[in-house]
Amino acid sequence: QVQLVESGGGLVQAGGSLRLSCSASGIFVHNFVAWYRQAPGQQRELVAAITADATAYYVNSVKGRFTISRDIAKNTVSLQMDSLKPEDTAVYYCAAERESEPGFYYWGQGTQVTVSS
Repeated sequence: QVQLVESGGGLVQAGGSLRLSCSASGIFVHNFVAWYRQAPGQQRELVAAITADATAYYVNSVKGRFTISRDIAKNTVSLQMDSLKPEDTAVYYCAAERESEPGFYYWGQGTQVTVSS
């Protein structure tokens, strides 16, 4: 059974930091893994991703502030978020590409991040 569980969300003041973690079971995180977020009334947005060769990608709005990483031994993926802004407020989701179905993803349940001004 494939399962992705996000943790680390919460309420933080603008300028603060949070570290999100995605714990995977039934699937390995050494392939394409990404963090998405969805704010109320908005479409789900790709925030950061890491490829099989460890290349990282970030949406322009978070470059220099967010860092994606993975711990293969622990089978987890993290998103370090620094200098948080109110516009970062959203539900954050972990997504992992299905090896048997390229282009399709397994999704976590999401974790709420709220940044107050």
